[in-house]
This record gives sequence, structure tokens and C-alpha cells, in this order.
Amino acid sequence: MEKCFSQVPTPGYVIDENLLIKNLEILQYVMDKSGCKILLAQKAFSMFYLYPLISKYLIGTAASGLFEARLGHEEFDGETHIFSPAYQEKEFPVITKICDHIIFNSFSQWEKFSPAAMAAGKSCGMRINPEFSTQDGHAIYDPCAPYSRLGVTETEFKGNDAAGLDGLHLHTLCEQTQEPLLATLEVFEAKFGSYLKNMKWLNLGGGHHITRNDYDVEVLIETILRLRKTYDIEVYLEPGEAVVLNTGFLVTTVLETIHNGMDILILDTSAACHMPDVLEMPYRPEIIGAGLPGEKNYSYRLGGPTCLAGDIIGDYSFDTAVNPGDRLVFCDMAHYTMVKNNTFNGMALPSISVYSTDKEIKIIREFGFEDFKQRLS
Repeated sequence: MEKCFSQVPTPGYVIDENLLIKNLEILQYVMDKSGCKILLAQKAFSMFYLYPLISKYLIGTAASGLFEARLGHEEFDGETHIFSPAYQEKEFPVITKICDHIIFNSFSQWEKFSPAAMAAGKSCGMRINPEFSTQDGHAIYDPCAPYSRLGVTETEFKGNDAAGLDGLHLHTLCEQTQEPLLATLEVFEAKFGSYLKNMKWLNLGGGHHITRNDYDVEVLIETILRLRKTYDIEVYLEPGEAVVLNTGFLVTTVLETIHNGMDILILDTSAACHMPDVLEMPYRPEIIGAGLPGEKNYSYRLGGPTCLAGDIIGDYSFDTAVNPGDRLVFCDMAHYTMVKNNTFNGMALPSISVYSTDKEIKIIREFGFEDFKQRLS
């Protein structure tokens, strides 16, 4: 595959269909063995060109708002689920037409919108907050942090009428294995298990790194089977990252080298524009053939071409000197990259390509000035 990176307009994303299928086969195995239903969380990955392939394995999509719901409804052959912290009155009539499951974030939202949702025959649920954090260092992604706006706590749930709800939605994980799930379920069942007796389904949300090498899928399967048997309910999962984990690459070209206390490479790729989680989490993405600074012969700091001083991707080392015109390839760039792109400083959005099962690069989309311009007026 690496030979094909030279064919990609840079900066450019490449999704490997072969690696994607491997992930989908793992998810299908979990569904087959446990009887659960798995959705694609579009907030992590919305490249609908691949929806026909993904829909052969998964049963539908999860949306965070109207536009994602429309995308899933129009492009993905399966169920459409939606959750929002607060719905807009002007959008809700469309939501009731295209969504199968509608999940609410508060009982005030339930009281406001449930008559329309139930009249349309939709299955309605409530997101809950077990007030049990498993995050370590990623507070920005912790729905159980103090004063969280996401989900109903045990006290609030007890004080309201849950009649009419079909299910509960539980999403507290982020890039985690089965152990945090088990710990969370212990707390969740102690607080909310009695309510499940009257429910039709439980949605365990996303954040499950099911396709990671160290994830014990057999424990997950046993857990889902137990939940289904104990409460006589359907169980949903809606991973985003796990669907496309390690399937995507971002190809970039070195524009310039400078020196200011250390050697610095300026790329045509921006952390701020093209991989914002590098700055938000933060984290250091891997590059094919690169090592930690000082590990190999030539060390560099990598930065983007924007005016933001902090547009820094990280420090890396290479076996040979890196020069303008050379290409570098970042790994695991499918999830939460393409969906978070922006055009700050007038940066062009990266091209989108697929490395197909017949081992060819297919350029799906390139972006130009008009894509930048039409967003602003």
C-alpha cells in the first residue's frame, strides 16, 4: 500500500478498505455471538462513500443531530438513531420522520417532544448519567465529570415519570477496553437496573475499542448475553472509532525546513485544521517509519503552515534526512479527523481517497477555493 501514497493529492486522507473490512468482521462476530446490534456513530466517521460497505455488516447509524440523521437515513441501509442534548422545534418534525430511535437528554425535553415522537411511532429513550468516571487524562471527553450537561442522574431520574420510555442510553467511555465497561455497568445496574425491567432496549453508547488488539471481545460477548438474559432487552452498541480504527492515513508533503534551536519541518498539513484532536486531547500521532525524537539519526519538530504558533504536530526522528518534497504518512487518521476539518487561514481541506480491495487508489473527492468560499457567505 505504501507505494500508492505517492498517487494521493496532499494533504490527503486514504482509507484502506481491506483494513476496514477486518474491523467490520470483528464487529459482526460480536453481533453474531451476543445477539446485540451495532451502529456506526457518525460523529466519528461520516464518509458516506463507504456506507454501502459498512451497511453489509452493521445494522444502522447513530446521529448527534439532524444533519447526521439525514445522512444516515439517506445513505445507510439500516436503522437511524439520534441523540441530542437539546432538540430544536423547527427540526423535530423531520427527526420524527427519519429516525427510528429518539433519545432524550432530560425529562423536560421528554415532556416537550415525546407526544410528537410517540405519535409518530418512534422508540424513545433517555440518556442517563451514572456519575461514575473512568477517564484518565481526557476530561474533555468525560460525560460523568462534575456538572456534566449530558444525561440524567439517579436522583433526577427517580423524581420523574419514566412511563413511555422504551430504553436507556449509557455513554461514558472513550477509547477504552472491556474493564471500564464492566466497572461502569456495576454502578449503572445498581442505580438503574430496576428500571430496565420495564424497558425494551439498552444502548451502551460508544467509546468501546472493540477492534483494538488488546480488547477481550469474549468478555464483551458474555456481558451482553448476561444483560439480555437478566433484563430481557435488546442491547445496542454505537462505536465510532472501533469501526475505522487504524484504517486511515493522512499523506502530507514537506514544504520547507528551518532551524531555530532545532530542525523544524513545515508541512502542507495543519494540526489545527486537519487533525485537531492532536491539539484538543492532546496526542502525538504515529508516522510510518518515524521514531521518538533522538531515537533515529535525524530529529525534527513538525508544524503546519498556518499562522497559529501552536500549530505543532509533534517531535519525530527519521533514519535519513527529510527534505522539501518528501512525503510523510500519519497513521490512524480516519476517526475524528475528517469530521473535524476546518478551513482556518484558508487552508484547503485534504483530499479523500480509498485504497480499494483490488489494491488501487481511488480519489473520491478533492477540495478547492469554492469549498472554502461558499462556507462564509
